[in-house]
Amino acid sequence: MCRDDSFATYQPLNTLKPVADNLWIVDGPVIRFGVPGLKFPFPTRMTVVRCASGDLFIHSPTPLTPALRAEIDREGRVRDIIGPNRIHYWWIPDWQADFPDAAIYLAPGIRAQAKGRIDFESRPLDRSTGYPWDDEIATLPVVGSYMTEVVFFHRPSRTLILTDLMENFEPAKIGAGLARYLSWIGGVGPPHGGLPRDLRLTFTWRHRRELRAAVETMLGWHPERIVIAHGAWHEADGTEILREAFRWLLRP
Repeated sequence: MCRDDSFATYQPLNTLKPVADNLWIVDGPVIRFGVPGLKFPFPTRMTVVRCASGDLFIHSPTPLTPALRAEIDREGRVRDIIGPNRIHYWWIPDWQADFPDAAIYLAPGIRAQAKGRIDFESRPLDRSTGYPWDDEIATLPVVGSYMTEVVFFHRPSRTLILTDLMENFEPAKIGAGLARYLSWIGGVGPPHGGLPRDLRLTFTWRHRRELRAAVETMLGWHPERIVIAHGAWHEADGTEILREAFRWLLRP
């Protein structure tokens, strides 16, 4: 029997949704992620930024449908395609095939995780400067023992763009029973969500210091909104929501 996860998605799917000037999100389908026999429904989300040049920055791509391709073409030329951490790469090959002139930037660990699915040229995404988008988008690698996530901040709209450093699953979109319980104990439920507890454990004593420094840098950006890949994103009060989500890390 085919599982219907449509209740967990953020309709409409596969279409540009304006967030701010020159910034859109695209809500994609659900993926199921977890250990065998205990897969959790993860709604997916891409972020698209149009830079001053008119070129597009594609963060954590979702499926590229013909209708979405037409929308993208109307907004600009795809210049940069971003894989922000080792588990956000699945649809990059489809985008690379349709936009062969775009530069592919991959966070550490993606090639090993992809096991041959990424078989084309790419550029490293492992530093904070030296990218074509530097004037408009700040880049911040957050290094953990399991995963490096690269965080972005769109300065003109004061939008923080995260992937798995913050997840925020709404109870109505994950069903009842075990899934809802797991989101609660995982620390990824409303009102603000947070870094899943299993990923927190991968930030050992040295990496925890680096994580705290990264969160303090993000707070210093004073984000107005926070776009995340999984669950409800935050349209306002971004700085305070970020502080609350990482209170466990920031307390003395």
